[in-house]
Amino acid sequence: MIILLTIIHILICVFLVIVVLLQSGKAADLAGAFGGMGSQTTFGPRGSATVLSKATTIAAGLFMVTSLTLAILATRNAAGVSSVLDKSKPKQTTTIPAQTAPKPVAPAPQQKK
Repeated sequence: MIILLTIIHILICVFLVIVVLLQSGKAADLAGAFGGMGSQTTFGPRGSATVLSKATTIAAGLFMVTSLTLAILATRNAAGVSSVLDKSKPKQTTTIPAQTAPKPVAPAPQQKK
């Protein structure tokens, strides 16, 4: 499922880039070239929403949804995996105390009969 969602996410990314690059800016007319806005409104003239702007809005929404879904799925699958920083730390080894060899027992003195 993650692979399918990743492929869909990549396709949405490519589509979003193409749609954004195809759009013309707000100040694409002759007045915009010299810094004029062509209207007295605060944020400049706002035209009607074109097909490209609607496609951009939809693609941006899908991009956010697929990004969040992939992030959630990645964290759920990585519950038992340690991080890269944990792997780079030297492992602490437990030292087992060296076993001491048994002390030799001196032979008991023999009694003469």
